[in-house]
Amino acid sequence: MSYLDDIMKSRRDTRHFLSDEVPEAVMEKALQAGHWAPSVGLTDATKYYIIKSTAIKQAVKKLFQEYDEKAANQTDDEVQKEQYQALKLEAIEEAPVGMVICYDRSVLNNFTIGTVGSNEAIKFSAVCAAQNIWLSLTEQGYSMGWVSILNYYQFKKLIGLPEHIEPLGYFCVGKPATNYDNQPMLQQLKWKHKSEKPFVKEITEIHEEDLEKGLGEKVISGDNIELQAELQHKIDNKTKPNGALGVLETLAKQIGMVFQSLTPEIKQPNIVVFAADHGIAAHGVSAYPQDVTRQMMTNFLEGGAAINVFCKQNNINLSIVNAGVNYDFPPNAKLISASIDKGTQSFLHGPAMTKSQKELCFVKGSEIVAEIAKQGSNCIGFGEMGIGNTSTASVLMSIITGISIEECVGKGTGVDEEKLRFKSEILRKAIESYGGSDNLDERLAYFGGFEILEMAGGMLEAYRNNMLILVDGFICSVAFLIACTKQPGIIKNAVFSHQSAEQAHAKLLEYMNAKAVLQLDLRLGEGTGCAIVMPILNSAIAFLNKMASFESAGVSNKERL
Repeated sequence: MSYLDDIMKSRRDTRHFLSDEVPEAVMEKALQAGHWAPSVGLTDATKYYIIKSTAIKQAVKKLFQEYDEKAANQTDDEVQKEQYQALKLEAIEEAPVGMVICYDRSVLNNFTIGTVGSNEAIKFSAVCAAQNIWLSLTEQGYSMGWVSILNYYQFKKLIGLPEHIEPLGYFCVGKPATNYDNQPMLQQLKWKHKSEKPFVKEITEIHEEDLEKGLGEKVISGDNIELQAELQHKIDNKTKPNGALGVLETLAKQIGMVFQSLTPEIKQPNIVVFAADHGIAAHGVSAYPQDVTRQMMTNFLEGGAAINVFCKQNNINLSIVNAGVNYDFPPNAKLISASIDKGTQSFLHGPAMTKSQKELCFVKGSEIVAEIAKQGSNCIGFGEMGIGNTSTASVLMSIITGISIEECVGKGTGVDEEKLRFKSEILRKAIESYGGSDNLDERLAYFGGFEILEMAGGMLEAYRNNMLILVDGFICSVAFLIACTKQPGIIKNAVFSHQSAEQAHAKLLEYMNAKAVLQLDLRLGEGTGCAIVMPILNSAIAFLNKMASFESAGVSNKERL
């Protein structure tokens, strides 16, 4: 066995340290070893922060303790919980030096070689650096221990890391107090044994599967002529002139038909916001950088966005879905994980996603809505977030409807006139460069967005479950266009909450022969229109169910005079 083999084999995740100081020369050598590690695109994205302050260590230790308690409570096995609590999983205060190894996400704002397949490559580079540092410290007679049981969001705030700097964790550095009998500590304590040999398997076959095949259709009885006549009679016999409640009468009848009831009721309304990043954003089609998607997701999770406020105001459940954001959210986040990838590829030069990814979008969207329906909800609204998704939606609208791309492009996040022209030109080139067939699914894979297709899959599932479907603005309407192209009957279940300020939205609604309830010049997204329209839907149901009829009120109607 070589000396390098000995070093690799003896490297330990150390939790017990002596009080000896770590010489500067040792740290410098170890950090240089980290710097020599592979760096995707030679970005130098890996950053190091050193902590020696006792107060900071105590604060980090407190964060660990809070999450360590949460981890222990994840098992209902009392014996396992007791064994876990007996483990020493950190040495934050004991180790002489604390180190935070991070990666700088801002390098992704520029073209970076090696990140086209996955933006996580910059994180992988940082992990390689951590391993190099570990090996260097081991060779010098020192060691390191990785602490990852932390709320990473609070950890970043505590040590003052900038938004674009992401930590791998807290690393304890010092002179090891034990070699754990030349085996991993968890193995020494009989928690778990590491296998002697690695798992290795040669892949010799190509596997293809039609993921959408399992999405069956339920029979929906939305054409009950008798019920339709009874609803209309009930509406017309309220103590009012026919049509006096305008759109409310149309909504009341529609809701009654969707729920197949003369006394419909909205139960457990839920708005689902799907978020993802888009490769086309790299070409400057948005007024904001891609990282805003991730920042807004954090805002949703913290309850600070407009959709949070409106949902709380109207007693609507809110679900946030990661359909493909270019970020690794901590597992503790109140987030539905349905990520297909770290954002789509740019459709300017090739397909946005693979066929299997497209199919998976519909499956995941369907699963999310099926679970919400299972919990008793019969009304679901759809919202979205994703820098660059108005560009994706514009292209999808153009290729499905045949309307020119210039008429389908809008200002999105607020680009100026010059950028709007640039955006139109970029998208026109993308459409012209497409060399595939006219098959809808092939075009959806080429030009689609993960959140848009997951919404479409979710809408189709809502239709299968006879739910009332609330559609937000332009981007959600494009998702509905896709769903409607696949299942035209879904239009009967849809309430288009508002007509947005995007110029293409009016054209799209006209194409689908649909009419929006509100016109408030909204262009925020997030499902805000769905939340705002909810009181109007409740008013429609209230008059249908509670308003007196001419007979019950003893009032003469026009026909009796």
